[in-house]
Amino acid sequence: MSKKQQGGTLKNKILIILGHPAKDSFCKSIANEYREAASNAGHEVKLINLAELAFDPILHEGYNVIQPLEPDLINAQNSILWAEHIVWIYPNWWGAMPALLKGFIDRVFIPGFAFKYRDNSNLWDKLLGGKSAQLYVTMDSPPWYYRWFTKMPGHKQMKLAILNFCGISPVKISSFGPVKSASDIQIEKWLRAVRHDAAQSV
Repeated sequence: MSKKQQGGTLKNKILIILGHPAKDSFCKSIANEYREAASNAGHEVKLINLAELAFDPILHEGYNVIQPLEPDLINAQNSILWAEHIVWIYPNWWGAMPALLKGFIDRVFIPGFAFKYRDNSNLWDKLLGGKSAQLYVTMDSPPWYYRWFTKMPGHKQMKLAILNFCGISPVKISSFGPVKSASDIQIEKWLRAVRHDAAQSV
């Protein structure tokens, strides 16, 4: 990973992708805290808020026909290529990411950009290698329940089936929950952990 040296500390190009469809959410608070702490630590930071983008999240023909990318998605691809570290922030709904985030990935992580199948082979080239990722996933169930009873389907999908598949590694995951019953003290504890991560990055 290419990093800049500044004041004796390694600095990174960080892209934050906020995947909550609501305008205001705890996820947005996480994104704001991360952005501020990372910027204050000297990292270069960009933020993509999916709720503010204009694009069709439905992949109408699969990858048999690549849909023309909307300007916001072209900008998103450029930001992903620019980034050395990608921070994904989203809620866990029905065991996995919201439809808006899944649609964003379907449309942006397309063949020729994120991966490329080799001719006459089941193998593929990972086109986004050299990047790392951090996931902040909020949920209304306790993380221990999500881990041991539902077996973390959304975490596995994002880490293994999407990011690792495209070459993004390592991928670290922080699960915050249950959010609906969290006290102000607990929320501040989570945000303090986010600020610590952001200042270190990666």
